[in-house]
Amino acid sequence: MAHATELRGARVVLRTTVDADIPELAAIRATPEVRAWWRGGDDLAAEIAADLADPATHALTVRHEGRVVGMAQWYAEADPDYRHAGIDVFLAPAVHGRGLGTDTVATLARHLVDDHGHHRLIIDPAAANTAAIRCYTRVGFRPVGILRQYERSADGGWHDGLLMDLLAHELRR
Repeated sequence: MAHATELRGARVVLRTTVDADIPELAAIRATPEVRAWWRGGDDLAAEIAADLADPATHALTVRHEGRVVGMAQWYAEADPDYRHAGIDVFLAPAVHGRGLGTDTVATLARHLVDDHGHHRLIIDPAAANTAAIRCYTRVGFRPVGILRQYERSADGGWHDGLLMDLLAHELRR
């Protein structure tokens, strides 16, 4: 691991994801509630391992009370004329509705703004994922627009995405 990151939120700890986390993260991704939004093939462990091997993706394991409960990822657009960071997150259904998603997103957003100097962050949940949209709104993200037929659904059809962004001064600390 070139450089390890550990971020402390009010209730979660985000730390650089390591190979030992893959089985637990794959099990979370395999739950119907998470898979509905994140989908994936037959080998979720291999997909997570591929994310970890991608130098453009920064994966952080989300821990709560000493247990792995999910993962947050971020990437950066480095072109100085378009510089921003994008994030994504999934949490185990057992911890949904407890404010851990909001704490995770806020902790990662603070890191990207304060430590990496990003002035703008984006996230793009499915337009029908109302729980995720509520979570991101609590942190300060605002809807920008609908991404029509943005992502393929598990049934092979297309569904809309919602582009949301957050400017550094809008971050609710």
